[in-house]
Amino acid sequence: MKGKRVLVTGGAGFLGYHLAQNLPRRGVAFMAFNDIAPFFKEEYPEDYILANVDVRDADGMYRLIHDNKIEIIVHCAAALPLWPKEEIMSTNIAGLRNTLTQAQKCGVERVIFISSTAVYGVPEKHPLVEDDPVDGVGAYGISKIAGEGVCADFRKQGMCVPVIRPKTFIGTARLGVFQILYDWVDSGKRIPIIGKGNNLYQLLEVTDLIDAIWLAGSAPADIANDIFNVGAQRYDKVKLDVGALCDFAGNGARVMPTPAPLVKGALAVFEFMKISPLYKWVYGTADKDSYVSTEKIEKKLGWKSQYSNQDALIGSHKWYLEHKDELKTQKAGITHRVGWDQGVLKLFKRWM
Repeated sequence: MKGKRVLVTGGAGFLGYHLAQNLPRRGVAFMAFNDIAPFFKEEYPEDYILANVDVRDADGMYRLIHDNKIEIIVHCAAALPLWPKEEIMSTNIAGLRNTLTQAQKCGVERVIFISSTAVYGVPEKHPLVEDDPVDGVGAYGISKIAGEGVCADFRKQGMCVPVIRPKTFIGTARLGVFQILYDWVDSGKRIPIIGKGNNLYQLLEVTDLIDAIWLAGSAPADIANDIFNVGAQRYDKVKLDVGALCDFAGNGARVMPTPAPLVKGALAVFEFMKISPLYKWVYGTADKDSYVSTEKIEKKLGWKSQYSNQDALIGSHKWYLEHKDELKTQKAGITHRVGWDQGVLKLFKRWM
């Protein structure tokens, strides 16, 4: 990717923000970003192109790619699980197909698709490898599976379309559901975990994800044109990883196991009533093992993670502590870069 002209779709999001901060230091020649969400322009250098272009807009995407002589696209654009189903399917499938179509017309060298380990569903077998069956949970998981199918179609037509399947990734400026965790920990509350917390739940620090993207964009096409899992190589039981975060806070916050069937049932009702921000993928997998093998990306691209689950959680929490006062003035939303309305969870927080 060094010396290349790069477009990041979904560039106003959490990963787009970090790519903007990171890739120039690695030597990319030019960067453009597009999103339908507003950009925090002060976070992007003045010479970057920030375009409010929808990935479903054929003419807009063609002009953005063609006029800026884009050579590599990192496709981060996605409607997240809290979005309406129709928007998720349209953005995540039709938007991806349109991006690939316009990239093909403009002779783009490669398009790196950011998929998700959500494509695996909630299997019993672990660690998960790239050839394991896919079974998405909810519209988001289903849309990512379909998106990978679109990538496969274009790969058959001769395009280089690496697919990255990251675990849930966090880091500085990551809010969303993690802002709720950080708020509770900062308040010195008991932190309810679904079940006993003996399950292994792998996370990923965003810097390690960017390393994987860089390698997928830099390796020879015949090596990079594949599907790769990415996740922290050091992770522990949920109760220990969250417990380490509580220990770091040093304010009395502590892990509190809960009966999984009862809590999941209650959260399902709250979700149906639209009074909780937690959706099925979050609470449905919280007490399950969830970790992937990274052997393939290690061997083919030479990737290694720098950060453990605990490193990632504590580093992200530190950023939250430094910015929590200004975050209180922001309006709640449904992306990973803003806090979510805790809804009924606020009531339970008082009792913790």
